[in-house]
Amino acid sequence: MLDAYQRATSIEEVRLRYGGSGRIIKLASNENPLGTSPKALAAARAVESLHLYGDDACLGLKERFATRCGLAAENVVFGHGSNEIVKLVAETFLHAGDEAVVAVPSFALYRLAIAVRDARAVEIPLSDGVTDLEAMLEAVSPRTKLVFVCEPNNPTGTAVDPLAWSAFVERLPADVVLVVDQAYREYAPPESVDATVHVGSRPRTLVLRTMSKIYGLAAVRFGYGFADPETIAVMERVRLPFNVSAPALAAAAAALDDDDFVRRSIENNAAGKAQLFPALAALALDSYPTQANFYALAVPTSATRAYEDLLREGIIVRSGDALRMPERLRITIGTNDENALLLCALERLVDAWRA
Repeated sequence: MLDAYQRATSIEEVRLRYGGSGRIIKLASNENPLGTSPKALAAARAVESLHLYGDDACLGLKERFATRCGLAAENVVFGHGSNEIVKLVAETFLHAGDEAVVAVPSFALYRLAIAVRDARAVEIPLSDGVTDLEAMLEAVSPRTKLVFVCEPNNPTGTAVDPLAWSAFVERLPADVVLVVDQAYREYAPPESVDATVHVGSRPRTLVLRTMSKIYGLAAVRFGYGFADPETIAVMERVRLPFNVSAPALAAAAAALDDDDFVRRSIENNAAGKAQLFPALAALALDSYPTQANFYALAVPTSATRAYEDLLREGIIVRSGDALRMPERLRITIGTNDENALLLCALERLVDAWRA
């Protein structure tokens, strides 16, 4: 039986559960705490007609995404969020009895997409919270069709060494499809891994990106992937038509021009790290080093207890028990005010957790 995807708790669910009308902050789903790109929001609101199907070819928009990475429109596939592209690549390349290599813990939908195809997920534990590239290589067998790498990794926020990454890509068998999920790449330092550079040099490399995170478009569902034209063409045969809505296309197109919003989002994330991590260290709470807009915080109690206690404080985080990361919480970096509220709550709770 398939394990259901365990989603984050919503603000409405917390209100129904605990009542009251006080402030509730959500730091559970790595959404942009600054909201949505204003340009994208205006473009989505300006869509005046919904009676015609949208442009399913999207050649102009694909070209815009592609040229930012030195690629062409035929290197691009769009999805209803990058989640759909994860499902699409599994549907395209996996059959019963095949194997796909994944890190653990990592994004849960990889394992779900593999299981739906009646294939086997070969799970490789992280090494000190980081994707173990060497162990993943060793796990590749004649049955391996896919290797999924989340970079930076979700739920830990950690990133691999760029030199180790280059060696990994060179040694991975050419017939294996390498899926690199870079949903949080915009938050990472420029010198960290940018897998799009391999699209032209290593066929069967698929790089996933999303507009849900730094552009603040999680609700409209827009993801995209880069790969060689042959891989894209095969996936397009499997992709359902009109999988991206017209408002999503309009919002994504406008968001690409909103450099100011991206800059402010990166600055807020950096300021949040500077605010949070010294204070967490003062509370003797450890976190993996993160290159994303979230962090995996170790707590001196069960993850579920810590999650529930924070819910009562009006703060929604993600329990590591739901992410195969026991005794840790995954927490989004919020605004200065949201981070301060979290730190105050942790100060009130941490002694009881240690008792």
